[in-house]
Amino acid sequence: MDPVKRSLQNITRRYFLSQCQAGIGGFALSSLLGGAARAADTTSATDAFAVSKPHFPAKAKSVIYLHMTGSPPNLDLFDYKPELIKHNDQDCPAEFLEGREFAFTSGTPKLMGTPHKFRKVGQSGLWMSDALTHMEEIADDFCMIHSMNTDQFNHAPAELLLYTGSARLGRPSMGSWVTYGLGSENENLPGFVVLVSSGSNPAGGNSDWGSGFLPSVYQGVQCRSKGDPVLYLNNPEGMNKDMRRMTLDALHDLNELELARTGSPETETRISQYELAFRMQMAAPEAMDLGQETQSMLDAYGAQPGESSFANNCLLARRLVERGVRFVQLFDWGWDFHGTSVGTGLGKGLVDKCATMDKSVTMLIKDLKQRGLLDETLVVWGGEFGRTPFREGRTAGSKVLGRDHYPDVFSLWMAGGGIKPGYSYGASDELGFKVAENKVHIHDLQATILHCLGMNHEQLTYHFAGRDFRLTDVHGNVVHDILA
Repeated sequence: MDPVKRSLQNITRRYFLSQCQAGIGGFALSSLLGGAARAADTTSATDAFAVSKPHFPAKAKSVIYLHMTGSPPNLDLFDYKPELIKHNDQDCPAEFLEGREFAFTSGTPKLMGTPHKFRKVGQSGLWMSDALTHMEEIADDFCMIHSMNTDQFNHAPAELLLYTGSARLGRPSMGSWVTYGLGSENENLPGFVVLVSSGSNPAGGNSDWGSGFLPSVYQGVQCRSKGDPVLYLNNPEGMNKDMRRMTLDALHDLNELELARTGSPETETRISQYELAFRMQMAAPEAMDLGQETQSMLDAYGAQPGESSFANNCLLARRLVERGVRFVQLFDWGWDFHGTSVGTGLGKGLVDKCATMDKSVTMLIKDLKQRGLLDETLVVWGGEFGRTPFREGRTAGSKVLGRDHYPDVFSLWMAGGGIKPGYSYGASDELGFKVAENKVHIHDLQATILHCLGMNHEQLTYHFAGRDFRLTDVHGNVVHDILA
């Protein structure tokens, strides 16, 4: 590389500002090039997870996001539509199809009422399907939103929009924004932890928990409920703790020299990550050890130490927020109910799938509540979009029932820190085709989650590529009606 070009490449913003003389011009330049607006600034990536004050008093300290990957069928779980049942197997009205695109449906599909029985549960009188046998126990603890809306009808872009605010790759995820803004209360564990129960990543891939253009120290750390909690966490054979410490000290000195030369934030990140990894060698195995739980607690969740399961991950989520982890993101694969194969349909298939989720999620809410953690932990349950009120085209002649992807309206619930319990918000129309009242867009959900954590979504920004970015892009309104 040309020496002049190399020298220019190594002139960072920090180095440039350090060479500026004090005065009005220097202050103006500093303001113009200012990097970010955190809830409360920290000085470097080496203390990136230092606890920062929120913009205003927070109701929630941490978030557990329960993502049902593939998107659960809201019309068969929570959104009861007697009119849709009444018109079951009739042609879908043309007005709902004109100018629309669907993932796997063309022509004129048949309307499909749910095959499940609904009943009212709890003092709130929430409608719930018989596919759920435990969740009625916590119906008065969560707020059901029946008017969710998204812009995307395919899995990957819908997940990216949900978690990063954009359907395109490259933006920071919600957990990254939260830890960037607030830090973490446990310096020995990552501020943002991801648990995937199926063994395969969701459609959005690692970008669902990536840091985008934020320093990479804020990306989610994927942990496992089986085997080593984090890959390569243990020392290699022949290296003990003292040798590892000496190695890290040498790397630290080299990185400090590079940092002094370039001022690169990624060098700071590297220093921070090496040190966090060393501290995690002691803290992570303890936090992830389900063997410390009583047998009665394991049974209540349906958890089995040493296995990889959603039940284990729900219990781990409680253990992590209990230890000060700021954002825990769970993915449970298997909710893409097209019904294109036997056993995955909306009848027995949905019942079987709910059986692996219902008990553990119910216990998670009850456990958090019993420990006094629910008031300061925001729990979110949902998918990336909804499902159609009609049969998916590929199963039209099949005995197996399935629904296509549907972005216009779906259901999601929130519980805990800052949210009204036992409350329903919004509604879909009588057939479940569109929002009838109080639309909640994905950006509104993001704004509301940040609000519960004490952050103004319009002020939590990062300067990149010439402008300030935020999770909610240029959209989003806090849904004040669901706040406690």
